[in-house]
Amino acid sequence: MNPQIVAQNIRRLRVARGMSMQKLADQAGISLPAIKKIEGSKAEPRMNTMQAIAKALGANIQQLFVPVRLLRVVRFRSNKRMQNRENILARASTWLDEFNYLEHELDNKKPFVLKDVRSQCSRDDIVQAAALCREKLDLNASEPIYDICGLLESAGVKIYPVEMATGFFGLSIGEEDGGPAIVVNTFERITIERRIFSTAHELGHLMLHLDAFDVGKTEENKEEEYEADLFAGHFLMPDQGFRNEWNNTAGLHWVKRVLKVKGIYNVSYGTVLFRLVELGKADESVWKKFQFAYHSLYNRYLSRSEEPQRLKKFSFAEDRYSRLAREAVEKQRISASRGAEVLGITISEMRELMQNWGTVL
Repeated sequence: MNPQIVAQNIRRLRVARGMSMQKLADQAGISLPAIKKIEGSKAEPRMNTMQAIAKALGANIQQLFVPVRLLRVVRFRSNKRMQNRENILARASTWLDEFNYLEHELDNKKPFVLKDVRSQCSRDDIVQAAALCREKLDLNASEPIYDICGLLESAGVKIYPVEMATGFFGLSIGEEDGGPAIVVNTFERITIERRIFSTAHELGHLMLHLDAFDVGKTEENKEEEYEADLFAGHFLMPDQGFRNEWNNTAGLHWVKRVLKVKGIYNVSYGTVLFRLVELGKADESVWKKFQFAYHSLYNRYLSRSEEPQRLKKFSFAEDRYSRLAREAVEKQRISASRGAEVLGITISEMRELMQNWGTVL
């Protein structure tokens, strides 16, 4: 037992669950001074103590002993003081290792198909970079993206939805660390439109800013963020398609035109307004004008994070990881208990899931 690794894991899991040391001590039936000593690497706890702590944390006891691989080729712009930063990176590292393990066991590695066009993606022409990526993914010049998770996973980008009530939308991980991978925050207050946009935004970083991938860098570069936003907008809503749809709706109230185009391309209304400004069809006052016009039509104002006619939850749903886990269990490459560990569920939940798999073929 390495007391330092144990201490790091207990602290990381405790913080992730929003537990104070006192709460952990109470739920584990251990004194607060004992917890402080363990987290301070000043004591080597007995096995029964470790079992009690693991149970209180809702974790597998093995999670307390295994060191987490440190990610380095990462773009994660957040305040270093953000309590969950360490935990998010640890969870991403563990998930990525499990994902690559499943791919290896099943000999089912997806190549990163966009790597071939990365050298052609210039920061001097972001719109063209987005168009190159769309073309490589066999999307035509006006085609909406209906399933961004499925599209990118088929292109070799791993997508990890993680629910965190904390100040980040997404992060990206380079190939050197087992990616490319994109982690997206699916906290309930973050709209589906924002999750989709965050995924495209992080893809922009993977294609345009790989030289800036460094886990030690936490401050945002405003120019790079703007470029990634511009890439995301044109990746999700190509210029030709936008112009066609905007012209086709010319007879509608302009707010309804915005909402229709938003619905076609699965983007936020803000993304549509940004494009109108970009094309010179509106000025910066369009956001305020939209609010007043929306209120005039529907007798209510939109809150800051609200989306009218918002997308449903399954418009953003990753499924390759769970599909690989099912295949590995059914082909007996891994045991059911190992499958439960991979999926982060209990063995009883795993048994129920396996029964569910057989309901519909």
